[in-house]
Amino acid sequence: MNANPLAIPDVVLFEPKVFGDERGFFFESFNQQQFEAAIGRTVSFVQDNHSRSVKNVLRGLHYQIKQPQGKLVRVSEGEVFDVAVDLRKTSPTFGRWVGEILSATNKKQMWVPEGFAHGFLVLSEAAEFLYKTTDYWAPEHERCIVWNDSVLAIDWPDGVVPSLSGKDGKGAAFELAEFFL
Repeated sequence: MNANPLAIPDVVLFEPKVFGDERGFFFESFNQQQFEAAIGRTVSFVQDNHSRSVKNVLRGLHYQIKQPQGKLVRVSEGEVFDVAVDLRKTSPTFGRWVGEILSATNKKQMWVPEGFAHGFLVLSEAAEFLYKTTDYWAPEHERCIVWNDSVLAIDWPDGVVPSLSGKDGKGAAFELAEFFL
């Protein structure tokens, strides 16, 4: 598995070695030793989540201010534009974002560490999104930054009018959000 740090080096894109022929394919989707070697620390995952969304659904930008979750995310069906925003006030990349296309075809995975907001936009007719988390979901600590915040200026794919949940439509402005120290 190849591990490539992105423009925010703590966010890492993983590209598996895929073995395939006319019968199908095989790849190792997770290897604890390789993962920890790539990110430089020990991580325990405690929860796996799986969602399905239709085209133009935008989920995010979510994070938990207490019980922060690191997320290893991937797509098993379809295609999404996946985004991570650095919310660590002491980080040299505070307030910056990175985005990548994750799909069932490219089989890439993205590590979004604790201290980041995360979101994705479905580009295909539907997408199934899977992710491992380093802490449990804690709704009382969940926060959301509005997807189209002008300070963050995330370069979402052109021409998309996203479908949002009520919660995501009421996300906070970046300037009013709670951050990590």
